[in-house]
Amino acid sequence: MTTKDILTNLKQNYNTNKLSNIFSIASFISTNIRWNINYLLAFVDNHIIHYPTPINLSYAWSFGSTAGICLVIQIVSGIFLAMHYTPHIDLAFSSVEHIMRDVKYGWFIRYVHANGASMFFIVVYCHIFRGLYYGSYMHPRQLLWCSGVVIFILMMATAFMGYVLPWGQMSFWGATVITSLFTAVPVAGQTIVDWLWGGFTVNNPTLNRFFSLHFFLPFIIAGVSIIHLALLHKDGSNNPLGVSVDNADKVPFYPYFFVKDLYAFYCFLFFFGIFVFYFPNVLGHPDNYIPADPMQTPPHIVPEWYFLPFYAILRSIPDKLGGVAAMGGALVILFAIPFTNTSEIRSTKFRPIFKILYWLLVADFIILGWVGQKPVEDIYILIGQIATVYYFLFFTVLIPLVGIIEYKLIHYKNN
Repeated sequence: MTTKDILTNLKQNYNTNKLSNIFSIASFISTNIRWNINYLLAFVDNHIIHYPTPINLSYAWSFGSTAGICLVIQIVSGIFLAMHYTPHIDLAFSSVEHIMRDVKYGWFIRYVHANGASMFFIVVYCHIFRGLYYGSYMHPRQLLWCSGVVIFILMMATAFMGYVLPWGQMSFWGATVITSLFTAVPVAGQTIVDWLWGGFTVNNPTLNRFFSLHFFLPFIIAGVSIIHLALLHKDGSNNPLGVSVDNADKVPFYPYFFVKDLYAFYCFLFFFGIFVFYFPNVLGHPDNYIPADPMQTPPHIVPEWYFLPFYAILRSIPDKLGGVAAMGGALVILFAIPFTNTSEIRSTKFRPIFKILYWLLVADFIILGWVGQKPVEDIYILIGQIATVYYFLFFTVLIPLVGIIEYKLIHYKNN
């Protein structure tokens, strides 16, 4: 065999091996894609279509899915707004006006995003109070409740930073007042404020940092929401009666509760559309349509309505550190509910004493919101202090106390 024949054979073997490798890789990719598709379809089938759901769920259980849709709306509309927004103190306000006036359908995207934040908070507040009413924080759903509180706190941080971005009067002074509160933190307070500001005042570095975090945090919220959903599917949905439900009393999520959620979403969309198309500015503050002026302080600084109850708690404490601690404590205390509860009864439907206290809490929360948007006057401070006392009393004293009373009454009746 000549050298030429040897080289020809080597070349043929090389081409054969090359084709064999290509076919092997193609086969592997095809198998892998097929496996991934099957895995995805199985996931959708198990966790959406045939997810076992208690047969007696009401429309109150639609707030969770609606909140998820709100998050998607906020992320998508926010991405489109970020394409045209300029995070610079000299251009931010003008870029928002540019979006409203020059960008095609920019007014629609901005109103969807601005009012979408309010709609998101309405849905989440309803979701939280529904969970509180039906005992969704009780065993075995403690982690589910705590993950929901984490989402709520992240939402508040994201919404606050978003409120600063238009760089109107209320944006600037709201950022100044709220970030200055961190100076009350012992030892590290001023360092935290300097880091937030990126200088000695609220300025361009502050706006850049808030824009970056406002863009980034919704994806963190989405991640925690997936964990929240996984915990829900691990322990199963609660129900209005608060009783354990076996598989015989469950139905697949699709089509029964899918249709229910769809109807609830259409109702929400109608309500949302009224604000976007007819009252787009009713939930905004008039001063925020004035460019930020560091030399002119507004006569009355108020945050967005969904912060007002916690802002009222902050103002009700005369001491700065005490006010900051109370406002932070009003959020952190939500984590404690599953562990301070002593009741054996899950649903408030069967807890007459707790039902009265629950509706007093709802009224108390509304009063705090009303006080939060009022000027700093003695009468409003007094009302805010009374409402603040009941708020903390409910979570620290009344929840465990009512459970003990119910336990005594049940065992007294049985004996």
